[in-house]
Amino acid sequence: MSEQPPLLEVKDFSLEFRTRSGTVRALQHVNLRIAKGEIVGLVGESGSGKSVLSYALLGISDAAAEVTGGSATFGGIDLLQADEQTLSNLRGREISMIFQSPRTALNPIRPVGLQIEDVLRRHAIAARGRTGPDAGLGLRERAVQALREVAIADPERRCHAYPFELSGGMCQRVMIAIALACRPALLIADEPTTGLDVTTQAAVMDLVTGLARERQMATLFITHDLGLAADHCDRIVVMHAGHAVESAPTRELFAAPRHPYTRRLMSSTPHRDSTLASLQPVPGALPDLRRPDLPACRYSERCERAGDECRASLPALDAAAAHAVACWHPEPAHG
Repeated sequence: MSEQPPLLEVKDFSLEFRTRSGTVRALQHVNLRIAKGEIVGLVGESGSGKSVLSYALLGISDAAAEVTGGSATFGGIDLLQADEQTLSNLRGREISMIFQSPRTALNPIRPVGLQIEDVLRRHAIAARGRTGPDAGLGLRERAVQALREVAIADPERRCHAYPFELSGGMCQRVMIAIALACRPALLIADEPTTGLDVTTQAAVMDLVTGLARERQMATLFITHDLGLAADHCDRIVVMHAGHAVESAPTRELFAAPRHPYTRRLMSSTPHRDSTLASLQPVPGALPDLRRPDLPACRYSERCERAGDECRASLPALDAAAAHAVACWHPEPAHG
């Protein structure tokens, strides 16, 4: 794990949604750290709270959401106490996001080049005083350069294209260009390969991680695809039902997962040597997060190791530890 101080640090973070059918305890006591230049994967089943956490950090949660505890600090700024103007200035400039579906995130009636220019203009990115490939360029030239950096062929012509004229992979590259146009310090990539074929997925991930390493940009990669996370992330945080349950360097996590849920996730994920018979599904389903009687460990009702203590309390995940696990009965640490 990186020895640098974290650029983003989330401590004991909890969030609820107040709905007509009850209070959804979507996130509870989540701890997370990302250092400059580090690529962290956030993995888990759909519904585990991965995207909810990212939206909360950016201040774009649903109106029904309410933060009930904890803190989130980015570069010394308290994201939970910051006013809307501060958050608005951070979004797109210092913290940027690639959303799941580019076709719904892009404006369908505006050329993609103008959409990149909109971001640059919003954050008043002036050419003077800048260095690098975009130094001295105007807005249109910088939009063209942004498309060129994400390997879009003939970017001068593509600037005038509308999203419906581009393939899914091309739209995703445009989304990446928009997210990176202001050279943010932190990129949140929320399932950036959803709906893409395997070849395009690999190309998009190589592009994102390559630019992240080149620019020393902290990256939070949200996915349910353990294979992609294994190939591209320095460290992985595993989430289950609103809890962060394990955090470790990628190679160590795959070599020796310690949380029962992590082990089950891996046993259900195809790999090079797996057969259909060797794949084992995670038993049961995510609990209803509106239940008033939720156990302290939300995996306990699916877990063969669970005891009374698991239903009564949950050990905290130490995000600063090299390999941390929030479990009373983890696999023993190797070595």
